[in-house]
Amino acid sequence: MLRSFCLQLMSLVWILLTHHHFTQGDDCSEHCNLSHGSCDKDGKCRCDPGWEGEYCEECVKMPGCLHGTCHQPWQCICHSGWAGKFCDKDVHICEHRPPCQNGAQCVYDRDGEYSCLCPEGFHGKDCELKMGPCEKAGFPCKNGGQCQDENGFASNFTCRCLAGFIGTLCEKDVDDCLMRPCANGSTCHDGINRFSCQCQAGFEGRFCTINIDDCASQPCRNGAKCYDRINDFDCLCPSGFTGKTCDLSIPEPTWVTLFQPVNKEHSGAVKSTTSDDPWRTQSEPIRTVVTGRQTANHTEKANGGGLLKISVKEVVTQQDSGLSEPQLITVLVFGVLTALLVLVTVLLLLRNWQRGRRRSNWCQSPFQAARKLQDQECQVGMLSTILIEPRKTTEL
Repeated sequence: MLRSFCLQLMSLVWILLTHHHFTQGDDCSEHCNLSHGSCDKDGKCRCDPGWEGEYCEECVKMPGCLHGTCHQPWQCICHSGWAGKFCDKDVHICEHRPPCQNGAQCVYDRDGEYSCLCPEGFHGKDCELKMGPCEKAGFPCKNGGQCQDENGFASNFTCRCLAGFIGTLCEKDVDDCLMRPCANGSTCHDGINRFSCQCQAGFEGRFCTINIDDCASQPCRNGAKCYDRINDFDCLCPSGFTGKTCDLSIPEPTWVTLFQPVNKEHSGAVKSTTSDDPWRTQSEPIRTVVTGRQTANHTEKANGGGLLKISVKEVVTQQDSGLSEPQLITVLVFGVLTALLVLVTVLLLLRNWQRGRRRSNWCQSPFQAARKLQDQECQVGMLSTILIEPRKTTEL
């Protein structure tokens, strides 16, 4: 029983849903303007481009249309009292909102356009400008400067200069090179609100501050180290190479020493290597640098084997005139010591003489009781002094 009731209830719900679906589909077909849209599966009216609204009954106006309507898409049909392409111009503007200023008369032309009849001394679309100092002076500002006189109401004009110009009439070009922006000896060229630098060789950049890397191209060869300079470079060559870029190899030299004890003249006579000066002797060894290969025969002629020989003559000079430097130093040292010894001896003699003189004065004193005994002691003391002091001098 319960099962049968449930089945009947489900059937009733299904019938109601099916009836609502068909009823909704029929409603879209009846109300949707099928010439401007169509019904989709959900029963909604989908409009074509240029139409809008629930049933696609309204056209879309031209974008920007203010006071207008349309009969077809993208139209702008102005309402009464409005004109213009976008229906934005008031036909009765002279009555509604008079645009003319300074007592000017507004005159309506057509299509929402108007003109103002300006009184004497005023001009402009709305007669808002007065013939002021700028107009009277013929707009004197130069180099694109703007003349300002508060729309003609100022007592005098001023010029608003563009960047790069100064002066009352904007007649002076600002010297952009005045602060010397270009570095490293470059030349500055002034422009209008700008400058340019002509760099010297070896520099680049806007201000010529960048030293061009002359080692960037790797000019040094054979593993040499490159050092950048100003418009130049230096190469630190490894052993065995030379040249600006270390591209030249250095051959290893072989030294051959040839001694010639005597020199023969063309006449066959023998010339001694000893000069006429008895204190000077000369020896003339010859050193030969052999490059390329070793010498097989030292007596080989220069033009026979194609061997390049460079002879270097060395002259050894000995001069025995006078004392040498070590000997002179020795003599000076001994002379100083001798002078010191003589000075010490003289001082000792003077000292002993003074002592003897004092003792003789004491011995001659008349106030002593034992005069005779003092005489004997004085004689003995003087004798001992004479005998002892020369002995000390001799020992020194």
